[in-house]
Formats: sequence, structure tokens, C-alpha cells
Amino acid sequence: MNGNLFAPSASASTGDWIIAHCDGGSRGNPGPSGFGAVLEDEKGRVLAELSEFLGIQTNNFAEYSGLLAVLKWAIDNGVERLRVISDSELMVKQMQGKYKVASPVLKPLYDEAKKMARRIPNLELRHTLRAGNKTADRLANEAMDRGMGKAGAPPAARPAAAAPQRPAGGPSARPAQSGPAPFQKPAMPAVRPPRVVLEGYVKGGVVHLLGGELPDGVFVKVIHE
Repeated sequence: MNGNLFAPSASASTGDWIIAHCDGGSRGNPGPSGFGAVLEDEKGRVLAELSEFLGIQTNNFAEYSGLLAVLKWAIDNGVERLRVISDSELMVKQMQGKYKVASPVLKPLYDEAKKMARRIPNLELRHTLRAGNKTADRLANEAMDRGMGKAGAPPAARPAAAAPQRPAGGPSARPAQSGPAPFQKPAMPAVRPPRVVLEGYVKGGVVHLLGGELPDGVFVKVIHE
């Protein structure tokens, strides 16, 4: 395994890289939320599109849910080289160890993501701007539309093509003719928090959030750590 789990590796094992774009969103934060993800091979061929409505959650909860869905799909399909691209700077830097995970809501998701990440031999996690994540953003919004019962919302995305297979007889060997396993929502704790915990810092008497946003008129309690 690479010394830095989320940095590009020059000694990666043989095989093509799978590129996954994932995104999560919440309308209200917290509010109706969902995630979307698209996985492609190095030639840009779509292997799978994933999306799920998550109920009333925060946008950061949805971002981690999208990451967990991508990692589960990769593990189920024997992917050895995975590059995950997300527009959530908070999630990417937390996974890279650059930001602390103080939120009691996100901590279980973070722990599960780290555990699953260690099962993928070569893994990169990169941040992009929203413009570089359009398909995943669209899938996340479609998931929220479905959950909110909006007319014309497309059905949940399904895997589009077979993912790379490990050699026959290996620990994750699958029949050559089978496609990728249908996506199943990762097991996550049933969290219905009475309050929202957002991370940030104070500079010049002004609170700066590291991720998420608050609607006008809400009561905010700042706790010094």
C-alpha cells in the first residue's frame, strides 16, 4: 500500500485507473438530500452511475455518502486503481488528514470511508471545482428530485458496463460474463440530529465556515475547542 494513501503513486500495480466523480447536496442544509456519482474508465466510457435520496440530512453528510457509495462499488468490483474526484474541499482534506473531523454526525461516515479506502490498493482523492463535477452534481439533484416527488424526475441510475475483473481464482474473482454488482446503499448510522454541527474558525471576530451554509434567521452557538 502507498505510504500516502491519497496521493498519486508511481508504483501503482498494473491495470487501468477507474475515475469516479462524486457529489452530494442538501436543499436547506439540513433538508432533502442526495448524492450522485459516475465511474468511468481511462477512455471515458461510463461504467456506472449511482444516485440515492438520503432523506433530511446536511450537504456534508451527502458528500460522504457519495464517497462511501463509490468505495463500495469499487470494492465489490475488484477495482485496484481508483481516482475519486469531489468538489467538497472539506471532505477531501478531512480524508487526507489536513482537517480534523470534529462533527459527531460525520465522524462515523469518515471512519467507515477510511476503513473501506484501505481495501483499495491504489487510491487517489482529488478536489475539483463544481464545474468539473457536472455529471455527479446532476445525479445528486435527480436523486433529490425523486425523493421530493418532483414530476419528471428520472429513475435511479444503474450500472452501465462491466468493471475490470481480478484474475480468476483471486479473492474477488467473478464470472467473466457478469457485470458489476447492483449498487446497494452503504450501511450508515441512522442519524437524525437535533442540531447541525458545522466546522469553522473565527478571524477578526467573524465566523468562517469550512463547509456548508446556514439559512438566514437560524440560531448559532459557537463552541471553543
